[in-house]
Amino acid sequence: MAIVVEHDKRKHEILEKALEVFIEEGYEDVTFQKIADRCGITRTTLYIYFKNKREIFLWSIKQLTYGIEQELNEIVANENQTSEECLRAMLSTIVDVCEENKSLFSVLLTYLLSLQKSGGEPGKRVRRRVVRLQHMLSTVMIRGIKEGEFKKVNVKSANEMFYGLIQSAIFRLSVLDEKTIDDIRDTLNQAVDGILTEK
Repeated sequence: MAIVVEHDKRKHEILEKALEVFIEEGYEDVTFQKIADRCGITRTTLYIYFKNKREIFLWSIKQLTYGIEQELNEIVANENQTSEECLRAMLSTIVDVCEENKSLFSVLLTYLLSLQKSGGEPGKRVRRRVVRLQHMLSTVMIRGIKEGEFKKVNVKSANEMFYGLIQSAIFRLSVLDEKTIDDIRDTLNQAVDGILTEK
């Protein structure tokens, strides 16, 4: 059992360091050797954990999104806040993560474009990673509607609106290199205001 725990711990460390390399160098310029060097291990040892750089990159993204999902799950599970507070906290957390990881999103965009060029399906990959996020947003909105905090909106459409705003935030931060996220926060808060019931 201790060997499995040690293996998982080492894998986690490799993924964290590999993510740093991807952010610094960009997906295309990263090699297996560069990742091994950053981790202080040989390429042969790295092959024990991963078969190629693409697998490392995807696992790094998965590890990051899992951490975000855990944060959002804690917000959703907090029964001491209203649905409105919960939705605002979720959106604020997502914007914070976008701001903290804007370099990573640039690398991810490059990867998705290269995947598209090679005949892959980037939309399918992205949807697989964000389905839980959209489910959590829907859960909070449904709860808010039942509790009378939110208008009886079409949850699917409202979810698409919030998700579209999040995508816009990622684009503005990672591609347009906007320095401030105040406008993004204001827009998301206005979107929440738009589904609140009159008090």
